[in-house]
Amino acid sequence: MLPKSKKINPDKPRTKTADEALASLMRLCARAEKCEGDARRLMRRWGVAPSDMEQVLARLVRDRFIDDSRYAELFVREKLNLSGWGAYKIRTALRRKEVAAEVIEEALGQLDAQKLRDRLQERLERKLRTVRAKTTYELKNKLFRYGLSLGYDFESVRDAVEQLPINEDFECED
Repeated sequence: MLPKSKKINPDKPRTKTADEALASLMRLCARAEKCEGDARRLMRRWGVAPSDMEQVLARLVRDRFIDDSRYAELFVREKLNLSGWGAYKIRTALRRKEVAAEVIEEALGQLDAQKLRDRLQERLERKLRTVRAKTTYELKNKLFRYGLSLGYDFESVRDAVEQLPINEDFECED
């Protein structure tokens, strides 16, 4: 008699042992930077026991596979340069990833204020070419909201919108 084959239930998540989780996380961290919050989230999804999670994390940190300060610095640089995010949006995203507040502030402290202003100005100028508005007031309002949604502070957005080449003769949609 042939043995019955095991059927895999797609609804029931497969659990990993601490060793399997460690090996998987080492592979992931070797390919892309991860923070402790990412690793915890993955291990919870994999069904790793909480006591084992802390041991795995301690090993990953000790072997420098995971370093939250290195992660935060790279995250800040990437989100500013590639996505054009401001400090508020970056800070919020790092908090969601469970990075410590002092690590976040240290990484954000390395930002060049002039580079932030230049990046905001560049993003608003690009948006100005595509936004549609009936009045200059509406146009400025849309640009202002866009700047705030990128995570820049009120004063920086206000100053950047005021520097845009918008005047009362600006061609608006009729």
